[in-house]
Amino acid sequence: MLQAFVFERVGVVVGDLYFLDPNPNPGQEGPEHGVRLELRVFDRGELKETIYSAMPIEVGRPIWRVDLLESVDGKPGSFDRTHHHPKFKGWNPSSRVFDKELSADPLTWLAGQLADLPAVLERAEVPQLVADPSDARSLREIAPAIVGVAEMMLEKVRAGELGVAPNGDDAGNIRAGWL
Repeated sequence: MLQAFVFERVGVVVGDLYFLDPNPNPGQEGPEHGVRLELRVFDRGELKETIYSAMPIEVGRPIWRVDLLESVDGKPGSFDRTHHHPKFKGWNPSSRVFDKELSADPLTWLAGQLADLPAVLERAEVPQLVADPSDARSLREIAPAIVGVAEMMLEKVRAGELGVAPNGDDAGNIRAGWL
């Protein structure tokens, strides 16, 4: 499942994820699942035919990522793999950052981050001009809805409806989800 909240120049995408790291850090062995959120750059393309044509929309480069993950074999609600990636280099995220406040109360932490777009951009080392001046206000106003979607998806992961292992025996297929 993928949900998008798009403003003028940036937006947030939220999706379920099943992931098995082929080279895990000690203590992070085994599959994990949960919800991933990314702050992304968005762009509108040119109309293709007439003024009535569908608007081309590009979901562009990532700026920031939050992984509300848990061990598949762990206790639901443990948030034992929950972390964030404060910045990206191209399409690759920085190393996992584990934060006590994030693991203790992920949804409250997330709401606080979404309410301060300028700070997220600064930590990501992305120029403030990437976002439209109205994006920070829009994101702050819609943050409760984004958090609500993340919470709903987490409930579906824990119920076995989302964030499940991919079908088949392909050992190379260790990631399932839009993000």
